Amino acid sequence: MTSFSIRDLGWLERPADDWRARVKALQRGEGSVTPGALVTLARAALNVDQLIQLDRLVKKLGNRLDSKGFTPLRVALMVDGTTDYLAPALRASGLRHGLLIETYAPDYGQALAEAMDPSGPLAGFGADVALVASDYRSLGLATPRIEGDGGAVATAVQKTGQIVQGCVRMGATPLVQTIPVPGDPWCGHLDAALPGAPAAQVAAVNDALREIAAQHGGSVFDADALAANVGRDSWFDDAYWHRAKLAFSPDLVPLWADHAARILGALRGKARKGLVLDLDNTLWGGVIGDDGLDGIRLGQGSADGEAYLAIQAYALSLKARGIVLAVVSKNEDDAARLPFRDHPEMLLKEDDIAVFIANWTDKATNIAHVAKVLNIGTDALAFLDDNPAERARVRQMLPEVAVPEVGADPSTYPRVLAQSGLFETVALSADDARRAAQYADNAKRTSALEEIGNYDDYLASLEMACDLSPFDSVGRARIAQLVNKSNQFNLTTRRYTEADIAGFETDTEVFDVQVRLTDRFGDNGMISVVMFRTNADEWVCDTWLMSCRVWKRRVEEAGLARVVTAARAAGAKRLVGDYIPTEK
Repeated sequence: MTSFSIRDLGWLERPADDWRARVKALQRGEGSVTPGALVTLARAALNVDQLIQLDRLVKKLGNRLDSKGFTPLRVALMVDGTTDYLAPALRASGLRHGLLIETYAPDYGQALAEAMDPSGPLAGFGADVALVASDYRSLGLATPRIEGDGGAVATAVQKTGQIVQGCVRMGATPLVQTIPVPGDPWCGHLDAALPGAPAAQVAAVNDALREIAAQHGGSVFDADALAANVGRDSWFDDAYWHRAKLAFSPDLVPLWADHAARILGALRGKARKGLVLDLDNTLWGGVIGDDGLDGIRLGQGSADGEAYLAIQAYALSLKARGIVLAVVSKNEDDAARLPFRDHPEMLLKEDDIAVFIANWTDKATNIAHVAKVLNIGTDALAFLDDNPAERARVRQMLPEVAVPEVGADPSTYPRVLAQSGLFETVALSADDARRAAQYADNAKRTSALEEIGNYDDYLASLEMACDLSPFDSVGRARIAQLVNKSNQFNLTTRRYTEADIAGFETDTEVFDVQVRLTDRFGDNGMISVVMFRTNADEWVCDTWLMSCRVWKRRVEEAGLARVVTAARAAGAKRLVGDYIPTEK
């Protein structure tokens, strides 16, 4: 059996034997350094020292770093305790999630004071995100109280809430970290029934922290769940708390940093949108072309067969929340499709697969074709394959594709995918549930275009219907999601929280439009967001974004027509298009 370790970031490759030599070679070299070179270094399971070394490399590269492949992000670390390890680990881990992170941390014990100072260094830093992380000991929750009067809980909630509010006033989106519940009991198994027990006090504060994050349009980093997952006995290291005010074991800093970076990546639209699956010995045991339908291992009655069923079940669970599924296999097409059509234990069906490619072309080329058909970037895809040679080849040819490391035991594959954070999300909406079907429909549209040939005839054949309406509470979550995730067709890439969107709904100096599109292949959902700042003589475009799935479908013309009509009716003389270039 193959072991899988969460604390050791088991979904990542082990660092190459010459990893340090590669770092030094980049440092000594001349000319620009590509994002791919850094991602190749960062996507390994690095320890604290290696993360610090990688962070130093980025600083030393300076202008030699071609940063266009990364999304810049300013993060304020509002942390109870030292950030000497946390800050460089977060910056280095951000590279594997497509982020170039710059951090600022107040001096020890000064987080609240700086959050309350509108002219202090925190305000001058201009954070995009404020990671607010407290410890139960510094919040006064380590002391048990027989009466459990809630005073300590209220004080802790008030302090954290003030930090969050101060950061929000400075324009930062809050990322609120829950507090890991202490592992050592006070009254043993009676603790859960005692409100004054430290564990119960921390749990009460965590409930309040989730509410605070929601009220301020923020997200939650559930460090309590992470500590429980890795084991509270492993998470806490009292010696390091007393010595350096590090809230958890230094051995777990890489794990903490990866989880923080993946959430930050999701906030910037970096989570993967599609999972590309191999077939033989990945979705079933054996080789369908050699073993035939009766010879492959799949289904109840055998350990291997049930493990492959679990992989398929997990893939379906991803599809249920909008992750599109594709197949890339070195196989004859008819043989590859046979289990999907005729095996009675097969959970995945052909209709679940948006793009199905089975041929003898190399998999990297086929994965690039999947991205083209789905009209998404290759950096939006993850690839699951049992074959280490195939994984290495895809990493080499398409370093932007996420390729989780798996062993020979298929029973670990669902856990590898779940723990990898590749499909991290900070919000779910009704549109997300339809997303996989929308991408599958888009693949059909691509096929229709190839068949019809003439583009105008193709557009006419789609029988499109466009709905344009003002922002409202029903669409608010999806609008905020699009604003924070869309990069490619986004004129300004300005980011707004749900609370901001709610404010725009009633702002008389803002004209806003949410756009939905349907056609004969299905419902595309909300695919565009437009917002103009209105003045007497001119309206200025604040935000205009579109989903890449509907690009060149003339939806932008419908949106512009709606803006023109409204501006004319208001007596405006000019429309001003604001454009802020980015790499996308």
